[in-house]
Amino acid sequence: MAAMTDTPRWISATLSMPGLLPIARIALVSAFLIGGIQKLADFPAAVAEQAHFGLEPAWLWAIAAIVVELGGSALVIVGRWVWLGAGGLGVLTAVSMLVANNFWAQTSHDRFMATNAFFEHLGLIAGLVLITALSLREQQRGYHA
Repeated sequence: MAAMTDTPRWISATLSMPGLLPIARIALVSAFLIGGIQKLADFPAAVAEQAHFGLEPAWLWAIAAIVVELGGSALVIVGRWVWLGAGGLGVLTAVSMLVANNFWAQTSHDRFMATNAFFEHLGLIAGLVLITALSLREQQRGYHA
């Protein structure tokens, strides 16, 4: 007996394409990849960014951000230890939400922009949770995508 679904057949076929999940993994972590590469390419700017947000010692926070952004992204992309990579990226994102997008302490247009950024980051964390859950299901089924 076939499972009932309200998803149109063509959408189901598209979502079942073999290359879709690897592309989605790359897209999900693309901002982290770019951020890590930029920080690595201009380390003094990365340190200045951390100092701007009051994270001290700024050089240590910059190194941690680079390691988490690049290492966590790599783990998510290759689909191994996704819980660790996505977890690290999620924690990094949560810290940045609280430090850089503190909308509750801002007014006017700055508050509007910070509120949007805060909840966009929350959605990104949810995406990281979902890719981790999907990876766990794949492991339990005995295959890797």
